[in-house]
Amino acid sequence: MRFQTVARAGRIVAAAGLVLAPLAASAAEYTFRLAHVTSDKEPIQQAMEAFVSKVEARTGGAVDIPIFPNAQLGSNPEVFEQLHAGAPIISISDPGYLSDFVADYGVLGGPYLMDDPRDFQKIIDSELYAEMKDKLRDEAGIELLSLNWLFGSRHMLADKPISSPADTEGMTFRTPPNIMWVETFNAMGARPTQVAWGEVYSALSAGVVDGAEAPLPSIYGAKLHETKKVISLTGHFKGFTGLMMNADLYAALPEDIRTALSEEAVAAGVYMTDLMLNSEEEWIGKLEAEGVTFNRDVDLAAFQAATAVVYTKFPDWSEGLYDRVRAILDQ
Repeated sequence: MRFQTVARAGRIVAAAGLVLAPLAASAAEYTFRLAHVTSDKEPIQQAMEAFVSKVEARTGGAVDIPIFPNAQLGSNPEVFEQLHAGAPIISISDPGYLSDFVADYGVLGGPYLMDDPRDFQKIIDSELYAEMKDKLRDEAGIELLSLNWLFGSRHMLADKPISSPADTEGMTFRTPPNIMWVETFNAMGARPTQVAWGEVYSALSAGVVDGAEAPLPSIYGAKLHETKKVISLTGHFKGFTGLMMNADLYAALPEDIRTALSEEAVAAGVYMTDLMLNSEEEWIGKLEAEGVTFNRDVDLAAFQAATAVVYTKFPDWSEGLYDRVRAILDQ
């Protein structure tokens, strides 16, 4: 597990003190720092600004949420550790990181899980998701405010077109410290290499890795296209993220504040999903204008067949979990 274990009693004391004692510089009753590691030029920043604006308006200024992009508060593991210990932080997270606490979340970040990203809402509306949220709160002390923010379809960046798993054979690909990514690229015949997001540019430039993968706005925001000039539209992951905070901190808030945070986090997810789905061609145009070539001739069926085995690689998942997810998505 990525975080140190913190006694629940200690979290309650810390949370109560932090939530009832807002930062002196703010006139608001409650101040939370909103952290993410990506560029403030990406759509996720716009979604966070929408979330913050709606919460502040809805609470009459009682809640102040300054945003800290570009890993200003630290890497994801560092921010998550602070959050878990009771700090007044709201952070972005995804199924990969959440699976450190509740293993079943991992299935939601698997390869080629759905064709249409809008189908992910079926998961959000399901009893399975409600059960997983409760388990995350009870066992890990994390309140998941939302998980419906489409971070984007992830595509491959390299020096050459990648059209089938035969093209990834033997290539060194950057992955985050996430076992789902590792197993997926192993299944493609690649050699996954874990590199922190802030170090991907230098890893590509120095030849530490042959390729990387990310949504188009993230490739553009991190300027990865300066190192490699071919993007293949593999769409191997359709990544969803959302907002989370310390569960004890959340529970100590007045009901109207809790409701505002939760409902506006979900509303911001709808906003970001629409933003991502309607802007892919725009991002393609921006990248092409800077010399990037796009490969659309991708054998998606071959990639899907090669990565199907990934869903058998997680013995800690609940029995029949993948079949349960498939039944929800296929209804």
